Amino acid sequence: MIRIAGSVSKGWLARQLDVVFDRDYYFDPARRHAIDVRCNEHVRRTLVDLNVFYTEANLGRIEYHGADQVLVGGIQPNMLVGMLMGATFVPTDHADADISPRCMAELDVARLPDPDSLLAHPLVRQFDEQVAAIRADANRRLRPVPPLFWDTSGRAAVHGAMTSGLKFFGDDFLMQMLTDADRCRVVIEWLTDVSASLVAHFSRIGDVPVTRIHVGECASCMIDAANFARFVVPATSRLGRRFGTVRFHSCGRNDHLVEVFPSIEGLAELDVGGETSVARIRQVLGRDFPIGICPLVDHMASGSAEGILEWYRRVRDENDGGDLTIGYHLEAEYNVENLRVLHRAVHRDDEPPCLNHGQPTFGT
Repeated sequence: MIRIAGSVSKGWLARQLDVVFDRDYYFDPARRHAIDVRCNEHVRRTLVDLNVFYTEANLGRIEYHGADQVLVGGIQPNMLVGMLMGATFVPTDHADADISPRCMAELDVARLPDPDSLLAHPLVRQFDEQVAAIRADANRRLRPVPPLFWDTSGRAAVHGAMTSGLKFFGDDFLMQMLTDADRCRVVIEWLTDVSASLVAHFSRIGDVPVTRIHVGECASCMIDAANFARFVVPATSRLGRRFGTVRFHSCGRNDHLVEVFPSIEGLAELDVGGETSVARIRQVLGRDFPIGICPLVDHMASGSAEGILEWYRRVRDENDGGDLTIGYHLEAEYNVENLRVLHRAVHRDDEPPCLNHGQPTFGT
């Protein structure tokens, strides 16, 4: 069965509404909730035929979303970790936020702090207090969603440690994985432990038991299978052992990694870039293994739907009736009509239609 699941970006909404995603949006839960509700009301009115909603790309899921939810510390996972290590938060009024680059580039990795010590950081305490205040306010009857969670499903989200290493240390980190493997291994293990500590902490603070962990190892398609097995598999497996099951995301084409993916302990879902061979994944992991895949950006932005339909037919045929979700995140530059054509194609091929019961796909 093929499903289709979409989400809507800040950039698209900024062109539609006079909303501003400034610093207060991320750090004031009341302001965030008001803007999020307004955004989703607009999405429901204008994109009702797509059954999409506003959330961070590849993180929230519509079936676990409600207007009574308040995102506290709803910031991309490695941006949150980066701020705990001294990075500056950089909001953009009409697009996604970021942090200052290379926040750990000058750090002596032999003196990395204990991961649990970061739980005492003022930013973590601020989010803890905000969650507690919302939970204690019975009159509002709102549900806080703590940092690293994006709905009430219990699925936590972190960036993979290699991808975070690139962000915190710079592009040289990839080369250092070859020239100074021991140092990089220390960093990757430490970042993995930091993510695990934060997930466990916010799960407890928000009273949201972890049901699965999404690991966004966005840059893993950039390394070969041997280094994936050497660095990424052990780190991701540690998260799988601690939290049960893993949804693993890797951007781009991942054909060269397909045979290594099953080495990840707890692997329960794969989410890959649109050029990846679904047929190859089916050969290795079987017909029933859940796969998420994202259409190609050029096809979604094109003035013609021909490319996205050709892509869909290839994916459909390679899938051979397996469990597959096509996920996309509607950016300002995309052609909505192409996505409508894609929805109709999936609708025709799957009766009854099954729209948005999967997960949108992300660049984290």
